[in-house]
Amino acid sequence: MLTWLSIAVAAALVLWLLAPVLTPFIVGAVLAYALHPAVERLAARRVPRVLAVLVIEVAVILALLALLLLVVPILSKEVPLLREQIPLLADKLNRTVVPWLAQFGLQVSLDTASIKAFVVKYLDANLEEWLAAALSSARIGGSFVLAILGNAILVPMVLFFLLMDWPMLVERVQQLVPARLRPPFESFVEECDGVLGQYLRGQLSVMLVLAVYYSVALAIAGFDLALPVGVFTGLAIFIPYLGFGLGLLLALVAGILQFASWYGVLAVAAIYGLGQVVESFYLTPRLVGERIGLSPLAVIFALLAFGHLFGFVGVLIALPLAALVTVGLGRLRSAYLASRLYLG
Repeated sequence: MLTWLSIAVAAALVLWLLAPVLTPFIVGAVLAYALHPAVERLAARRVPRVLAVLVIEVAVILALLALLLLVVPILSKEVPLLREQIPLLADKLNRTVVPWLAQFGLQVSLDTASIKAFVVKYLDANLEEWLAAALSSARIGGSFVLAILGNAILVPMVLFFLLMDWPMLVERVQQLVPARLRPPFESFVEECDGVLGQYLRGQLSVMLVLAVYYSVALAIAGFDLALPVGVFTGLAIFIPYLGFGLGLLLALVAGILQFASWYGVLAVAAIYGLGQVVESFYLTPRLVGERIGLSPLAVIFALLAFGHLFGFVGVLIALPLAALVTVGLGRLRSAYLASRLYLG
């Protein structure tokens, strides 16, 4: 028992130390686990494995690109509105908010001339100027850009090779387990596989429900960009906190620019506030947490703990790993209750 505990501690230490380097490999492994059943189905129908892997991987990449392209109509609609509305909003704030703040001794004044100059300089820029600015930023933050490009190349490569070799990798792992421990090991893996399948189905259900909710709610509120903003927010919920934050930001900008009044802000606050409450206290606990045996408090703790240990990747894999830990703890509890230590 002490040997296995030492191996587990050593593995956890290595993962913690190499977390930044392991990011594309962890992401690729998670995607491979989620996608390998589809590859196996195609392979079972006598589709060459290379072709099956390519079809599934290309389909996933296209789906991710489609999600990113949802932002294009939002930007194409909002950038011209930003160019028109920002100077007007600055003038309105000077006429309304500044005198109100002056009553409390706060002397604030917006330099509308500078704001207009900024808008003209950056939002009226043509494609060549935007490209030059992007290249300049790439030179300044070269390491960050290279890291993004490196992960964008590495993750599909890792995913391809893992999907190609998945059956062989599984067999090799099973061969490493001592023969006397294989029955409980296989039972444990089967239970974990069932729990993770429940997690993926539950998470997909949450995303679809929220995509419909945000799209319909924003449409009822009169938003022109209700469909792209709502669908993007719902699907981006897969990335805890960040996905919701991006959707909220897009909706706020759309509301402020379209209505140019407090109505847009209040409508977004009400819609997204209600959506977050329903998602946090009902949808995720019921459709995800309960399916994988986690209480709402455990879900929150898992997100915070794994996010602290492994950063952004930790947030992505927090709930699946927490589900596996729950399965392991359940087995340890059963073994303890049946042990002589407990029974006396």
